[in-house]
Amino acid sequence: MAGENIIKEMTDAGTKIVTGYDNLVRIGDVEVATTPKELVFQQDKVKLYRYTRETKATYKTPVLISYALVNRHDMLDIQPDRSFVRNLLGMGMDVYIIDWGYPTRADKHLTMDDYVNWFLDEMVDFVRRNNGVEKVNLMGICQGGTLSTIYSALHPEKIANLVTLVTPIDFSTPDGLLFRWAKDINFDRIVDSYGAVPGEFLNNGFAMLKPMMRVNKYASLVDMMQDKDKLMNFLRMEKWINDSPDQAGECFRQFMKDLYQENKLVKGTLEIGGQQVNLKKITMPVLNIYATEDHLVPPTATIPLNDHIGSKDHELYKFSGGHIGVFVGGKSQKELAPAVGKWLKARD
Repeated sequence: MAGENIIKEMTDAGTKIVTGYDNLVRIGDVEVATTPKELVFQQDKVKLYRYTRETKATYKTPVLISYALVNRHDMLDIQPDRSFVRNLLGMGMDVYIIDWGYPTRADKHLTMDDYVNWFLDEMVDFVRRNNGVEKVNLMGICQGGTLSTIYSALHPEKIANLVTLVTPIDFSTPDGLLFRWAKDINFDRIVDSYGAVPGEFLNNGFAMLKPMMRVNKYASLVDMMQDKDKLMNFLRMEKWINDSPDQAGECFRQFMKDLYQENKLVKGTLEIGGQQVNLKKITMPVLNIYATEDHLVPPTATIPLNDHIGSKDHELYKFSGGHIGVFVGGKSQKELAPAVGKWLKARD
């Protein structure tokens, strides 16, 4: 009986591999971020896109999205039925998004000042001019949320509402392996060696935070390949994960040393372009969203934002899920995106 079971298992495994391979070879290009958009402005390698609307926006104030520098914004539009962007458009918003581009070694001298007071400020001003408004809604995600928070403190007169999603603010938290590791890493040596810190280098670090996650993912790949839809979901995520830009050295150096290691943002000692960043100057309405199971940006790094800003209209939103589930999970499409839309609409 044991021998028969082994033979059957081997036969079944062979059949699965053949079926999976057949599904795999039938797949053409793996497309992500397919929602139509138009390039409307560009500053150096940084581009600004405006998503195409078939109908006129019902929200008066446009939304500008700032994603993290360490990943591509495609996660917000990973596939048509799991697209945070499509949900925002469907609710009637006029949505712009920043594409931070792919820095090279030639960009190693770009600083946080360049990203906040040049690139981001130019994008905000373009949207203001293009839409004929004095202020925009700024939506910052992960590291992009940190930059957006800093920007809103330095230029509060240009921001109508600030929405932050899974955004690190208080870097003193002992939660999260990334935050503990960062305290002892020699970032000067990394930046001085690379100039532009390779995206692959950072990806390997992120993978080490949960090493068994990668093992389990590939262990289930043969079964996943039996279902073309599941296989496509897997391939889209893999394409996004492996499309990680290099990081401009000086910006990376300051972000890691001043924030991760010295926690200057909440201490009130962070300086950008010679200006002190005072979170109390954030007086516009703020919606701060955190994910309960986030291993990259734990809730204890995100929640404190509301305690340090000057706004009297601030809300903390708890999302039950992980760092990526905030954007691609079915719950996100049904719950989170509509909640963001409702919050913004009430303040439009």
